Amino acid sequence: MTWQLRSVDLPDLARGATLLGTGGGGDPYIGKMLVERVLGERSITILDPAELDDDLFVIPTAQMGAPTVMIEKIPAGTEPTLALRTLEEHLGKRADATMPIECGGINSMIPLIVAAETGLPVVDADGMGRAFPELSMETFAVYGVHGSPLALAGERGEQVIIDTGDDDRQMEWLARGITIRLGGVGHIAEYAMSGADVKRTAVPRTISMALALGRAIRLAREANRSPFEAIADTLAPTLYSHMRELFAGKVTDVERRTTEGFAKGRAIISPLDPTVEGRFEITFQNENLIARHDGAVVAIVPDLICVVDYESAEPITTEGLRYGQRVRVLGISTPDMMRTPDALAAFGPAAFGIAEPFVPVESHDRT
Repeated sequence: MTWQLRSVDLPDLARGATLLGTGGGGDPYIGKMLVERVLGERSITILDPAELDDDLFVIPTAQMGAPTVMIEKIPAGTEPTLALRTLEEHLGKRADATMPIECGGINSMIPLIVAAETGLPVVDADGMGRAFPELSMETFAVYGVHGSPLALAGERGEQVIIDTGDDDRQMEWLARGITIRLGGVGHIAEYAMSGADVKRTAVPRTISMALALGRAIRLAREANRSPFEAIADTLAPTLYSHMRELFAGKVTDVERRTTEGFAKGRAIISPLDPTVEGRFEITFQNENLIARHDGAVVAIVPDLICVVDYESAEPITTEGLRYGQRVRVLGISTPDMMRTPDALAAFGPAAFGIAEPFVPVESHDRT
């Protein structure tokens, strides 16, 4: 059902979105502040995707670039709406609603900034069901909606239209190059579609899920209950029904570099329990892609690999990883629509140059 999002909901939404960002997507804390500044005491209408009119015109909005850049390069806040208006002018058609392209990280907040500035409603769905580093890695594209034309806006009012037809990889390549030259961060409007397309191609109710996860973690902590059990209980009735703890330990090494418009690297986690052998390694490209315990794969993209604080379950982004942090690593299953052969071709292991095949996190050998 349609519901109203208010400023009081934003801290919980940001927390849940950081978890779903699987380490990437950009820290939504900055996005939360930008939404709060514009929204004030008003509310944002969140549309249930199942209730959309088939001819509703939806333009998703987002930020692209390396999450590490956001630590020092805070956006002006006007760029997402400029991207939306630029694409509307190019298409000669006004949007009836906007929508996230991914539900994780700061891109859970970008459409809310647009909604607060324009009064548009936001569709409770997205095209990744988590966060991915490339614009072509969308369920929208997997199921037949292409990203072009794309509008890209910079902090100084730059406006660019990219149209590569149905070649979403070329669209990503060109947009990435422009984003790098804008200083590593750009804001975009892309994947314009109808309400019927949303119902067919989007992962549903992910804004609601991020809000529920963030709220569950907070309430569990306030009641001195396990926030990890709260996460599992919240996910159980959703499309993300399986969660397991993959490892618990201390971060002992982080290798991170910003290159080609991405934050790439790895983190090493050593066990806290002296009876546990081996080390735990996570490889990431903006988002956590593959987790290995003593060399054996225990979780792999597109399933979610989430690093959280050992006690509070507060999610930790890849740019927030530091030596000495006590953490737990959680593996969460993705929806079935993200595990089809076509979906895995777009954002499974091979799409990142990983040789290991996809095996669902719930199927990995626990030993």
